[in-house]
Amino acid sequence: MIVFKTFLRIVKKCIFPIILYTVILVLFSSINISTEDNNMNFTASKPDIYIINNDKYEGITKSLIDYMSVNSNIIELKDTKEAKDDAIFYRDVNFIMEIPANFNEEYLKGQELEIKIETTGDYPSVQAKNLLNRYLSTARIYQHLNLNEEDLIKKVNATLENKVNIEITSGLDTNALTKTATYYNFLNYAFLAGSIYVICLVLSSFKNENIKKRTLISSMKVNRFNRNLLLSNSLFAFILWLIYVILSFILVGETMFSMHGLIYIINSFIFAICTLCIAFLLGNTIKNKDAINGIINVIALGSSFLCGAFVPMEYLPKSVLNMAHILPSYYYIKNNNLISTLETINLISLKPIILNMLILLIFAIIFIVITNIITRRTRN
Repeated sequence: MIVFKTFLRIVKKCIFPIILYTVILVLFSSINISTEDNNMNFTASKPDIYIINNDKYEGITKSLIDYMSVNSNIIELKDTKEAKDDAIFYRDVNFIMEIPANFNEEYLKGQELEIKIETTGDYPSVQAKNLLNRYLSTARIYQHLNLNEEDLIKKVNATLENKVNIEITSGLDTNALTKTATYYNFLNYAFLAGSIYVICLVLSSFKNENIKKRTLISSMKVNRFNRNLLLSNSLFAFILWLIYVILSFILVGETMFSMHGLIYIINSFIFAICTLCIAFLLGNTIKNKDAINGIINVIALGSSFLCGAFVPMEYLPKSVLNMAHILPSYYYIKNNNLISTLETINLISLKPIILNMLILLIFAIIFIVITNIITRRTRN
């Protein structure tokens, strides 16, 4: 009980940093969650194009221009090279197409004259190019049927008017799951920083020479003292983890009441065990309290950046991810991302997630073994 009371006194001094890390977790995850909400609102857009027609506005030429006009935004420019170059450079237009003279006449004869194009190279320009290619390839197919010009244009227009209806049959709420993954990914930093700070501070305080001497002359055995200290730190880590899980229910909502939410909680709990072992190892290694903040920056911030907590894994260079394999955070965050893509939950789909959880437990065992080796040497 004495150990636990002393532990509580030290923890009270750490309330501000714990609140700070929690605020950072809530703030950054909330910002990213709201950003993802905005990204999920898809609005179809049309490319901005400029058409130069050197042919008569009739037949295939007219049909092509009309098709491009319906599916694009037609921009008016001065017919000068400087105006066109400026429009492309400043992204006033995405796509410029120039229809050559006698295009309609030569096309009906089977000769396809080149349509010159200039693009900005971005997505809208690719979209405009696809529209042009779609019209020309469709017209070429019907041309092989030896139809007259009027029938050819009717067939082409009828084909291009056909649209495919896409029905989403998946019941997976990817938006909600992505939000949950974002929160639990940010938890990597908050939990690592909070646990390491408090546990290292507690262990370094108990290493004080005066406290050591009092412990030795007291009636409490060393094993019991260490056991009480371990239980106190474990209880703190559990309470901190529980607070962050409760916060996830508040910030994310319904997803946390599903099977996906349960897997997120289990994954974070196993990571909490691993983090506790990391903190114990560091706490038994660090002698200087002033070094704790530096250690937090290196481990908590470093692993968060390298393993995809702050920047999504898909945006990180392959060399960085290869290096991140040596860190427990990589497997924890990778699991969060995998959970967000689970269509069905069964033993087969959970296999890679379970494997990553086992790796986290192996990391925890390794840290415990190293801690025992260090403590034995220091006693000797």
